[in-house]
Amino acid sequence: MSLVAYLDKGASLGPDAPCLTMGERSMSYAEVQDLSRRIAGAFARSGVRPGDSVAILSGNDPMSFTCVFGIARAGAVWCPVNPRNEAEENRELLELFDCTALLYQSSFAPLVAKIRDRLPLLTTLVCLDAGTENDPSLQEWVDGAAPVEDDVEPPDDVSMLVGTGGTTGRPKGVRLTGRNVETMSALTLMSYPFEGRPVYLALAPLTHAAGVLCFPVMALGGEVVVMPAPDLGEFLGLIERHRVTHTFLPPTLIYMLLAHPALDATDLSSLQCLWYGAAPISADRLEEAITRIGPVMGQLFGQSEAPMMVSTLAPADHLRPDGSIARERLSSAGRPTPLVTVAIMSPDGKLLSTGERGEVVVRGSLVMAGYHKDPEATAEASRFGWHHTGDIGYLDDENFLYLVDRAKDMIISGGFNVYSAEVERALMAHPGVQDCAVIGMPDEKWGERVVAVLQALPGVELSPVEVQAFVKERIGSVKAPKQVEVWADLPRSKIGKVLKPDIRARMLES
Repeated sequence: MSLVAYLDKGASLGPDAPCLTMGERSMSYAEVQDLSRRIAGAFARSGVRPGDSVAILSGNDPMSFTCVFGIARAGAVWCPVNPRNEAEENRELLELFDCTALLYQSSFAPLVAKIRDRLPLLTTLVCLDAGTENDPSLQEWVDGAAPVEDDVEPPDDVSMLVGTGGTTGRPKGVRLTGRNVETMSALTLMSYPFEGRPVYLALAPLTHAAGVLCFPVMALGGEVVVMPAPDLGEFLGLIERHRVTHTFLPPTLIYMLLAHPALDATDLSSLQCLWYGAAPISADRLEEAITRIGPVMGQLFGQSEAPMMVSTLAPADHLRPDGSIARERLSSAGRPTPLVTVAIMSPDGKLLSTGERGEVVVRGSLVMAGYHKDPEATAEASRFGWHHTGDIGYLDDENFLYLVDRAKDMIISGGFNVYSAEVERALMAHPGVQDCAVIGMPDEKWGERVVAVLQALPGVELSPVEVQAFVKERIGSVKAPKQVEVWADLPRSKIGKVLKPDIRARMLES
């Protein structure tokens, strides 16, 4: 299936049903179909060919997401661009992807002005919501274009080029095929509850997890309710108003939701699944979420290179047969999904036994087609015939996957391996901690010292000494942080991940 096939499948179940909704405006499946065909025609008229890369620079917006289906109909490749990236990082991505077209919201016109003259391949620029001095609006651009009735297959089945982010140097581009997205969508539909026509609330960016989760929802003819900006009060109101069945939040936003004064008064009875992922979650906060939000929490584990569904923990798996919370599973990343093979590997390529810790490696049709124009990185990620996730973990006797840490986040202190995720779990058990990050900092005595940076719950005063003692009781003095800092807030990515490189840089400067 191409990306546009999910839209067309949904339309076949009811063309007049609501497809994309924001505020008071709702576009039906037929309206989105019609506009996507005219957008594809405008691409052809502008010289965009099958296989060309087309970037979208936009916040959450139904019109920009409609353009994704126009790109797919034209046989071009969708390049979602993170609107929070700096101008130079976006320029590097568009250059790496050989983008020939860019669709952008007018709020990003100043950023586009900084980079357009340094991208010679970029010949088609369209402003989505208003014409500018240099570029037409989307409405002006599609006006008079002949609609594309016969969809074009993308060369090599590549549907998406996804930037991995530039925290470790020049960003890489992940080549995702229609088959990858189809596998991800099938795994979503087989792993989680879906009853009736789903209503999916997209608070997180459509450029990330929230976007690809739209495809399985559309395959069932569901409605996607788009939030232009993250606001948890509005999020709760929309769940009640639209009878939302499915949504996705990263753990950081779940912690904030649990602290929101309107949570307990909101009717959440329509929810079938609240997906969480993108970062480790505190078992204590997850148990609280199941108790207060409902038995609807659904974990997913994946990465750009193997999107979303490497392993899953469905809502029912959070509970024992008697309905009590299965606390022993709450720290796991679920079980490997049916269409993915997961193993644990040593650095020399040996597959390890149950309970042994090593790198999590995967195989299957979920795994990317490789990194764009980077055969060395592709070979490195696929050595020994498996895709290497960069996560350290183990499988238990029941085949539940436990992630111990990112390989690059492991701290070697005094000759001992300290897994930052384990320290973070202990910190998150403290009743006054809203969020935290653990990093290693250079230390003359220990080589690296364990440093914890905390964000307190509203109205709570945290004592670094008391927090150190709290953690030491749970995991011992070797792993307990040698230094504890309390910050008003932690730096985060647009999807809510705490940015450890930013924390490390700030600590080094101080």
